[in-house]
Amino acid sequence: MKIKEAKEITGSMTRTSKMPGLSYSLPAWECKTGAKLVKVPGSVCAGCYAMKGNYTRYPAIKAAQYKRLASISRPEWVMAMVIQIKRQKYFRWHDAGDIQSPEHLQKIFEVCKLTPSVKHWMPTREAQFLKDIDPAQVPDNLIIRMSSHMIDQGPVTFWPHTSTVGSSTRTCPAPDQDGKCGSCRTCWDRNTPNIEYGKH
Repeated sequence: MKIKEAKEITGSMTRTSKMPGLSYSLPAWECKTGAKLVKVPGSVCAGCYAMKGNYTRYPAIKAAQYKRLASISRPEWVMAMVIQIKRQKYFRWHDAGDIQSPEHLQKIFEVCKLTPSVKHWMPTREAQFLKDIDPAQVPDNLIIRMSSHMIDQGPVTFWPHTSTVGSSTRTCPAPDQDGKCGSCRTCWDRNTPNIEYGKH
């Protein structure tokens, strides 16, 4: 399969100026948990960046996200993702959107196993799917960070890798680096149990 064919199956990847590699974006409107949290004051999803700005200003962006969402059920999805990701050093799952189902999560695991030289990072708020699996099932080159739902809430205790959002504290250095990761790769680091991001 060629890259052009792979993109026709899955839709293209996203490239943000902040991160060191490609990322993957789904429509935030379809988040199982986030779509509820967006209505909750004080939650990390309230005022979700992926439901405003360019995501709504340009219809093509939203259309592309929904194309990616629809493609997950295609039998060629795993291999098409592998073709596009395999030359990356770092990859982020879901700079918008989240895990859709246990089947979706297992497909992501397959992609990671087939791209062993890539370091994958996936933040999620979908505790319902993580509670059904043993953390030992997660491929060694993938770190899943379970994100706490509320600002200033501590990390969850049922999952080994987490992220939180603080109103006045943070460990993420991006705000001091023009909003970019720079040389930091802590999000992908399994030796870092929790990362605290600053409230936007």
